[in-house]
Amino acid sequence: MEAKARIFENQRTGGNQRAGAAPDSTDYAVLNADDPTCVGLADKIKVPLLWFSRKQRVENGAFLQGEDIGFRLHGHEQTVLSRSDIQLKGDHNLENVLAAVCMTMIAGCMPEQVRQAVKEFRAVEHRLELVATVNGVTFYNDSKATNVDATIKALESFPGNIHVILGGKYKGSSYEVLVPLLREKVKSTYLIGAAADKIASQIKSATTLVRSGSLERAVRQAFEAASPGDIVLLAPACASFDQFESYEHRGRIFKEVVHSLAPVPTGDRN
Repeated sequence: MEAKARIFENQRTGGNQRAGAAPDSTDYAVLNADDPTCVGLADKIKVPLLWFSRKQRVENGAFLQGEDIGFRLHGHEQTVLSRSDIQLKGDHNLENVLAAVCMTMIAGCMPEQVRQAVKEFRAVEHRLELVATVNGVTFYNDSKATNVDATIKALESFPGNIHVILGGKYKGSSYEVLVPLLREKVKSTYLIGAAADKIASQIKSATTLVRSGSLERAVRQAFEAASPGDIVLLAPACASFDQFESYEHRGRIFKEVVHSLAPVPTGDRN
């Protein structure tokens, strides 16, 4: 963290100009007001601060107020967009948008420009990527979730009714930290790949486990078990190299299997 914080040392205020900068230009630092580490950096930063927060109105910066995202600067406050304009799942992506609002508004963009850009932005492939909805069951591809922390963020992105696919090549992390979220939000967990036994031993008390073995079988088993409104989520918490060339390859196979699922006629599902 100390190494990352040094980037702020290169920022300049209007009185100490960078080569080629306008005479009245000023750099800004954009920090997360909900992160104690970022808050601790504030006294060390020489340039004006813009904060962003999901939890509180900030003095200068972007914040979530109800379902609206506002921007406040030197006492002037305005609504920029609605949370419903954000197409990406997860509080971490909400925070990314809040940071982007700070940067675009201070750069002179109009709220309607920011709103339109956010509404049109779509997830990067293999990162909480919406794949399809089949018979009311929605599939998300987060193959890029190759570690436990990323899987936690993926699970936190949905209110519940999740069928999650875990497994792959073990990377040395503990899976026990997943237990609270699995208990709270997950209906069933489908295990694939080399790390299946290790994962099972650490989370067996938290969720219904299905030993699927292969990704294709896991997708089909989850679809058969899911009810309309449920989520099937690939967020493996493991590397892909036991069964796939890369996480991209794993994600592509997931999507191919999802697209091969035949819709079940109404009344034929349990």
